[in-house]
This record gives sequence, C-alpha cells and structure tokens, in this order.
Amino acid sequence: LISYKDLLRIFWQQIDPTDVGGQFSDRGNQYKSAIFYHNDRQRLEAEESKKELMENNLFDDPIVTDILPAMEFHPAEEYHQDFHKKNQFRYALYRKGSGRDAFLKENWPKDQSHLKEILTERQFFVTQENGTEPPFDNEYWDHFKEGIYVDVVSGEPLFSSRNKYDSGCGWPSFTKPIMSASVHEKIDVSYRSTRTEVRSREGDSHLGHVFSDGPAPKGTRYCINSAALRFIPRNEMEEEGYGDLLLLFQMK
Repeated sequence: LISYKDLLRIFWQQIDPTDVGGQFSDRGNQYKSAIFYHNDRQRLEAEESKKELMENNLFDDPIVTDILPAMEFHPAEEYHQDFHKKNQFRYALYRKGSGRDAFLKENWPKDQSHLKEILTERQFFVTQENGTEPPFDNEYWDHFKEGIYVDVVSGEPLFSSRNKYDSGCGWPSFTKPIMSASVHEKIDVSYRSTRTEVRSREGDSHLGHVFSDGPAPKGTRYCINSAALRFIPRNEMEEEGYGDLLLLFQMK
C-alpha cells in the first residue's frame, strides 16, 4: 500500500501557467492535473508536499497543480474504461510518445542502490534497464535439469523445467509460466518493432518477451533472459521454501 502523501508525488507536474492546460501530450483544460482531498488531513499533506517541492526548486517552473476538495465525479464512456487493457498497442504508442516516462525517470528515479549491491552488472542491466543478454552466451540457454526458475530479484517462482524446451534461439525458452498470474505482459514498441514484453508480477523485473512461434497446443514461446532468473534444483526446492511446487513434478 502507498500512503496518501507518497501518492501526491506522482501528480505534481511543471506546466506553463500561460498554457491552455493539460499534462504532457494531453492538452486542454479537461486534462489539467489536480489533487483532490477528502478531509483536512489530506489537504494539509497536499499543501505541505507542494510547499516542500517548491522550496527544493525541483522544477524550473512554478507548480500550478490545483488542490481541491473532492466533488462529484462522472464515469467516462465505456470505451475509456480499462483502455490500457482493451487497446494495448494504441496505449503503448501513446505512452511512449507522451513524455510521461521520461518525466518520471528524470524527476522521481527509483532508489536502486540496494539492487546494485546484490545483482551482477548483467542482472541489473536486464532486470532494471530492460536489457537483453547475448544469445548462446548466458547461463540457462542449454540448461535442462529438473527444477524451477525464480525471479533473481524477488524470488517469486516463474517457470518450471517441465515447460522448458530447446527453441534454438539461444535464450531459455518456455511454453508457459508456472502460473499465468506470476507474470505481467505488456506491449513493447521499442526498437522499431512491436513485441509483448514479459515482467515478473511482484518484482516488476524485465524478463524477456513472449512470441507466438512456440510448439502446440498454444504456440507460445516465452523467450527469457537467463540473467533475470535463478534456478533451484528439484532436490533443493523444499529447503529453499518452494516445497509446495514439487507437485509440478508429480503431475503427468
């Protein structure tokens, strides 16, 4: 859970006061940012947060985001609901060109110092910077011992050796994750192509991509970076705290 005060940081924008209003590529009065409070505590926290940012001179321009009492809201049209799920490709293009991610990266960078201490340079590059390791020059591309593969950052179980196969691509390939809820898929429009990125659900680590050229019956190929994974042999799963997943190796 995120506190109300921390949530405020997401909304502060630097906007030209002479502008027609809006945020990033969304221009117009209806796109203006605002902080809505439900009680005096939230109002005070919003005002303190705004004052702190202004005193720290984080932005070149004044903060013009309004702090307003919560009022009646009206739902948008149906096609706007869960737009990022219904129109993933269009949303990905919009998000890439809007400038939002660049703004967040510049002004609210994640504190990843602790990860740099526990991950190798390649592991950090892959999981935190959306990197890709070289094919045929990584730890698990030709590794087929029995066990499971977990997120190298969070330890959440992701893939089983039962679903691993040799695709010939030079990276570990799986037909499916252990549980579909363990991974999050999103449209990736970087590198002048459209792909489906795979990230771990809890750790939000970049894992790789999923393609539709895999074996039957579903035809999916989860092409995953070895650097995003840690392998746990079957005979060590109980000791490592993954004993409940031994059931995977008892199923036909």
